Amino acid sequence: MEVKVTNEHNKKRLDVFLSNIADISRNQAKLLIEDGEVSVNGKIIKKPSYKVKEDDIVNFEIPEPVPLNVEPENIPVEIVYEDKDVVVVNKPAGMVVHPAPGHYTGTLVNAILYHCKDLQGINGTIRPGIVHRIDKDTAGLLVIAKNDNALNSLIEQFKRRSVGRFYRAFVHGIVKKDKERIVLPIGRDKFNRKKFSPNTTSPKEAITNYQVINKFEKLNFTDIRCKLETGRTHQIRVHMSHLGHPLLGDEIYGFKLSRIKDETLRKHIKEMNMHALCAYYLAFDHPSTKKRMEFEIDLPEGMKKILDYAKKER
Repeated sequence: MEVKVTNEHNKKRLDVFLSNIADISRNQAKLLIEDGEVSVNGKIIKKPSYKVKEDDIVNFEIPEPVPLNVEPENIPVEIVYEDKDVVVVNKPAGMVVHPAPGHYTGTLVNAILYHCKDLQGINGTIRPGIVHRIDKDTAGLLVIAKNDNALNSLIEQFKRRSVGRFYRAFVHGIVKKDKERIVLPIGRDKFNRKKFSPNTTSPKEAITNYQVINKFEKLNFTDIRCKLETGRTHQIRVHMSHLGHPLLGDEIYGFKLSRIKDETLRKHIKEMNMHALCAYYLAFDHPSTKKRMEFEIDLPEGMKKILDYAKKER
């Protein structure tokens, strides 16, 4: 890939520039540079601290990810729907979607390999057949492609934003507006690479629509429904935290259990072992029949307990 340095990136470190342009981590950029995979104006540069200048021509190649040796594992997973093209699953909270460093086993891909014997190309890439994903500690619906045609069709639908996705979330505090369209670009946080935020050098468009379902003033939390227009990593979590209403249980984005005054609610949140977010509705056009497919699931048990208790305490 060849990129011309603009005034915006003038005098930036080469590793910082690459991280911004290629949307990779600073560490990945550093390794690429040290491995001799990056040149500036035709000269290979191996110093991550090298400062690029406006109008420099930077060339680099990001190697294809090495396929993981993914093994089938007999892990219980709820299959909501399956045919020759797609499988729709209800991913439990706590399960990682695809293998990655630190999570080579126990993932949704390992489970699908065991339960679906007719997946194609499952061993070809790190995220085979996975068109979209849900955070580890979020529960809910995912559609997985079982062949190339289905994969391409679903990817195109996500690009066109024609896939319907609704989430249910419980957020701390009482949300003032009954509905709102949040337009707030986000990216990997400048100072904490594990978080995403508006405080980033590589912002990407992020749009979340939320609508209030219930306000539980006595317990000081709000039950909302979110519709995604984009699907950025941690999007709902970041957007709601930015409004001052982090998800119950989401300590990464500002929730503090100590702020919950009701002892029973505090106990339910602790026992939930997830942040209070569920992808409960999914709709897409079937890759072969073109028929609109719609799926809806119940809330996970931990969120149900919180909701039942809140309604009783009203």
